[in-house]
Amino acid sequence: MIRHCVFVRFRDDVSASERAAIHADLEALRSIIDGMGKVHLSANVSPEPFARGFGHGFTIDFRDAAARDAYLVHEAHQRAGARLVAALEGGTGGLMVFDLEINQA
Repeated sequence: MIRHCVFVRFRDDVSASERAAIHADLEALRSIIDGMGKVHLSANVSPEPFARGFGHGFTIDFRDAAARDAYLVHEAHQRAGARLVAALEGGTGGLMVFDLEINQA
């Protein structure tokens, strides 16, 4: 399984409703991309001072790397990703992506 972790710095003028709409766009991809799991989106709730300004994040679990790779190139993901990047401080400068390989034993 691949856990796709995305950390973001939303611009101050991006409303909670716009963040929810971006989440909904990403969640809607589950119905068209085989092997994509639920999208979990949250504000950072860590008490540690190491977030470096990344105030929100989301994760998506994919069945395998092939499912993740299909998501990355899918046209609907490209549209959802463009909407997300447009809402971030500095565009892609407000984005960090980290994928973890999770071994399920």
